[in-house]
Amino acid sequence: MKKAPMTLAEKLLAEKLGVSKVEPGELVEVPVDLTLANDITGPLAIKVFESTCINRVFDPEKIALVMDHFTPNKDIKSAEQVRICREFAKKYGIKHYYEGGVCGIEHALLPELGLIAPGDIVIGADSHTCTYGALSAFATGVGSTDLAGAWITGKTWFKVPESIKFVYYGKLKPWVTGKDLILYTIGDIGVDGALYKAMEFTGEAIKGLTMAERLSMSNMAIEAGGKVGLMEADDKTLKFLKGRLKKEPLILKADKKAKYSEIREYDCSKIDLVVALPHLPSNVKFVKDLSQKIYIDQVVIGSCTNGRYEDLEMASKILKGKKINPNVRCIIIPATPEIYKQALRKGLLEIFLEAGAIISPPTCGPCLGGHMGILAKGEKAVATTNRNFVGRMGHPESEVYLAGPAVAAASAILGYIGTPEELGL
Repeated sequence: MKKAPMTLAEKLLAEKLGVSKVEPGELVEVPVDLTLANDITGPLAIKVFESTCINRVFDPEKIALVMDHFTPNKDIKSAEQVRICREFAKKYGIKHYYEGGVCGIEHALLPELGLIAPGDIVIGADSHTCTYGALSAFATGVGSTDLAGAWITGKTWFKVPESIKFVYYGKLKPWVTGKDLILYTIGDIGVDGALYKAMEFTGEAIKGLTMAERLSMSNMAIEAGGKVGLMEADDKTLKFLKGRLKKEPLILKADKKAKYSEIREYDCSKIDLVVALPHLPSNVKFVKDLSQKIYIDQVVIGSCTNGRYEDLEMASKILKGKKINPNVRCIIIPATPEIYKQALRKGLLEIFLEAGAIISPPTCGPCLGGHMGILAKGEKAVATTNRNFVGRMGHPESEVYLAGPAVAAASAILGYIGTPEELGL
């Protein structure tokens, strides 16, 4: 019997369930390949888990605890959060516990370590777990209670989402990256434009992106309300995973006749460098179309969205031989120790230091207003992070402008939101 055509999201769920077909709206209980939490969400899940009096987890090798949000511990409260997670990891033999010098920002660290494979089902008590969709994994954020349930049963439940297909074609303009594409897309459909739907990214332009750019795009699917942000695994995906994975990847592709709730197409040759103005990721404008100069106090280049080596490399090309504007604090955060080491070996850190930037150890830090760069009242920041809600990076009357690494680095030099072209690059 011929199988009914399915989207990538539907195929991933059906394959894990061992059934021939799932349909949007259907409730399914699915085995999970990896579960994760951090120093903010982990203690909540641990409290729920311990309240059940169950003395074992379903699989200590399928739980990852990454101490990345308020670490290195910024105060007593954050230190206590980490202590709870550390003691839980020891008690239950959790293999993948990361703290200190081996720790990085979770959504950059886990793919780097080869803990996520194409075909996996991944849940995390962090909304940006959707990042792993770039590796063709059905990955999504859940609440800490749902996570605790998965630690007990090894399963979680989903309502099978409808899918929206996003087709990107055309040649990207200089300095434009996947971050610009996803911000432009969110600006087009709105922050609830893909509410509880699978966003399936495809097209020739997607194939041309680096893995870092693909991960950036899937990372921000949640900013459009998406349940997952998926891409089909290809040769570039497998090259990235080579030497990392401990198991065979499952390569799945959407069927040509799969049913989508909507199909949207974008000509990337018409997309310029963009910035999302406060206080929504959908409040997008081309930088060239800003009506006036927006002077800034801080630039942050990092996060699970844009803290990978390719992001730092792009920033270094703009900052090399130049100086950060004296009115601007420029904070650069390599997402993992390995990225930090690579940037050190390639001379990027020296470029940043010579330019007058501050280099942070791997941490989420300022992205969520944690530490390492909090904004005061009235201050404005350009950040390569993923959210610019009210008070996200500090004072409720501060402002965050989201952009890619090129705009962020250029703005650090100019002192206002601008582009590399304004620097003659």
